[in-house]
Amino acid sequence: MIASLGMYDRAETAAANDQLWANIRDGLRAEGIAAPDALTRGDHAYWDAWQSPDLVFSQTCGFPFRAKLHDQVTLIGTPDYDLPGCPPGHYTSVFVARHDDPRTSLAEFSGAPFAYNEDLSQSGWAAPQNHAHAHGLHFPPSLQTGGHRLSALAVANGRADLAAIDALTWEFLSQYEPFAANLREIARTEPTTPVLPYITAKGADAALYFRVTKAAIAALSPADRATLHLKGLIAIPVADYLAVPTPPSPEQIAHNL
Repeated sequence: MIASLGMYDRAETAAANDQLWANIRDGLRAEGIAAPDALTRGDHAYWDAWQSPDLVFSQTCGFPFRAKLHDQVTLIGTPDYDLPGCPPGHYTSVFVARHDDPRTSLAEFSGAPFAYNEDLSQSGWAAPQNHAHAHGLHFPPSLQTGGHRLSALAVANGRADLAAIDALTWEFLSQYEPFAANLREIARTEPTTPVLPYITAKGADAALYFRVTKAAIAALSPADRATLHLKGLIAIPVADYLAVPTPPSPEQIAHNL
C-alpha cells in the first residue's frame, strides 16, 4: 500500500499533511479499506505512487493526469485552496522575475531565458506556454530545473530571467524561502486550470473516497487548514482536466527556434 502528498509537502507543511493523511487513513479504515500508517515521501511519492496498483491515495499534477494517468487511476476530487482571483478548485501560474530586472510587463520577457521544472508540469510548462501562444509571446525552454523551487531559485540566481510557478507553491516560497524576496510577480495565467487532483487506484469507489476525504479536510484544525491553505474538496469532472490544452514539448519548441 502507498499514500503520498508530495506536491505541496515541505518541512513547514509536513505535520499538517501528516494529520490530513491520518484523518483520511482512519476514515478509509472505518469503511473497511486498508490504508498505510504513514505517507511515502521522497522520490517514490510521485510516479512510483501514481502508477502503483497498490495506490491508496495521492495528489498528482493535472498534466500527468491528462497525459498518462486518467485511464489508469480513479479521480477522487479536487482540493480548493481558496486562491486569490480563482474560482473554487482552480489555480494560476505566477510568472516571476528578479526584483532588479527593469522589465515590467510580461511582453517584455518574450524570448528571455525561461526556467521550467519539467515538461509534464501543468503550471511550470503547459500553462505558461499556452498563455504565451494566446498572447503572441515566446518563452524558449532555456533551463529545466526539476522543481518549482529550483526554477524560482534559478531566476533569483540569474541563471534564467523568467519562470512560471504554481500559485500555491509561490505562496509557500514567499512565506518560507528568503531568496523569494529577490523575486517579484510579473503576471499570472488565466485562472482556468483545475487544481492538482487527488487520485487513487483504478476501480476504487470514487464517491466513497470523496466523502472520506471531504470529511478529513473538515476535521483538520483551523491551524492545519491554514498551513495547507486548504479550504475544502470539490468535484471537477475528468473531462475538465482533459480539456486543458497541451502545448508543444520543450524539444518541439527548441527545434523550431
